[in-house]
Amino acid sequence: MSRDKREKFVKLANQRVNRAIEQLRLVGNLSNKAAYEFSDDDVRKIMKVLQKSLDATKSRFSENAGKAEHTFMLD
Repeated sequence: MSRDKREKFVKLANQRVNRAIEQLRLVGNLSNKAAYEFSDDDVRKIMKVLQKSLDATKSRFSENAGKAEHTFMLD
């Protein structure tokens, strides 16, 4: 592996993973029942699509590439 490719990977991974963590923290803020109203079904749908996306991302690092959901919409 070339040093340039490794450096690029590390730089982008640090940026993107930290951005993803921040966005997940913001999704977690939606659990504030004083500010928001939601159902158990809403929570299940959110967790399901996040888990599917995480699973698909994980599989892309193995030989069995998966396809992630690119959008999400509650009814």
